Amino acid sequence: METKPFAVLVTIGFSCLGVLGDYFLKLASAQEAPLRSKWFYVGFAVYASTAFGWVFVMQRLKLATIGVVYSVSMILLLTVTGVVLFRETLNYYEIAGIIMALASLALLVRFA
Repeated sequence: METKPFAVLVTIGFSCLGVLGDYFLKLASAQEAPLRSKWFYVGFAVYASTAFGWVFVMQRLKLATIGVVYSVSMILLLTVTGVVLFRETLNYYEIAGIIMALASLALLVRFA
């Protein structure tokens, strides 16, 4: 497998881990003492576990590419998590922002 496409997939994978960490931090935020809850420590550990892989990604992709892929992945995954697991709703402006984020990713893949 070529290294750049693989690095993009790894970046998306880290976005998934980041969303998992955010999920646990959201659970922690609902606790009486969020920073002392088990969910906080689980979320923290999930985030910390990605540090080693970022070195691999940063050796193979430009920071601008990493930023866009990671950000768009996080936006989409966090939106799905919020809507499905926490029953949050989206307004028209948020939906428009998601569409623009997808368009930016399409442009990056096409011209980068």
